[in-house]
Amino acid sequence: MKLTKNQKKIQGVVDADKLYSISEAAQLVKKATTCKFNASVDLHIRLGIDPRKADQAIRGTTALPHGTGKEKKVLVLCTPDKEEEAKKSGADYVGLDDYVEKIMGGWVDIDVVIATPGVMPKIAKLGRVLGPRNLMPNPKVGTVTNDVGQAVTEVKKGKVAFKVDKYGIIHSSIGRISFNPEQIAENSEELIKTIAKLRPSSAKGAYFKSITMASTMSPGIAIDTKTING
Repeated sequence: MKLTKNQKKIQGVVDADKLYSISEAAQLVKKATTCKFNASVDLHIRLGIDPRKADQAIRGTTALPHGTGKEKKVLVLCTPDKEEEAKKSGADYVGLDDYVEKIMGGWVDIDVVIATPGVMPKIAKLGRVLGPRNLMPNPKVGTVTNDVGQAVTEVKKGKVAFKVDKYGIIHSSIGRISFNPEQIAENSEELIKTIAKLRPSSAKGAYFKSITMASTMSPGIAIDTKTING
C-alpha cells in the first residue's frame, strides 16, 4: 500500500506493539499528528463492565484542569426569574418556549443544554431530538439544576460529561493538539481518576481493560493500564 506524505512523516513514531505511559502518550500524540487544524485529543477507555446492567451503566462529569480547548455553546432552558443569572454566567442562549420550538424544528447548534427542574415536564418531548445527541438535560451529570449560574460557569471552564457506550467504552475529548504534553497528560489523569471512583462494586476482574489516546488525525497510542490505579 502506498503511503501518503504525511503517513511517511509519522511512520515509526508510534510502536503499535508497545504500551506507553500517559506522559509518553501525550508527547507522542503531538508528534504523530500532521493535520493543519487544531485537532481534538481523545481518550478511548474500555472498561471491564457490563453496560446492560443498570448499576454498571457508568456516566458522570469531571472538570478538566486545563479545559477542553473548545468554546462550548450553552443553552439554558428556564423560567424568566433565572434568565439573568444564566446570562451573567455566560450562557449563549437563554429562554424556554422559543427554544423548545426551535429544537423541535431541528435546531441543535449547541454543545450543552442546562435546564431547571421546574421546566422538565415542558421539555420532556425534546428527548427524541436531544437524547440521541446526548444533549438531554440530566440531573446525574449536573445539567438539571436550580443553580444555573454555577452549572454554566463549570461547563465554560472545561467540565465534560461522559457516558459508557453499549460496548463498555467511554470516549471523551481531553484537549486539543495545541495543548502542551503536560496539559494533555494532566487532563487525561483527571478523567481516568474520576472514572476510577465510579467503579461499581458488582464489576469483577480488571476495571480498565484498555486505554487509547489519539487525535483526530493520529494513530491510536495504547496506554499501559498497569500504571493506572483502579
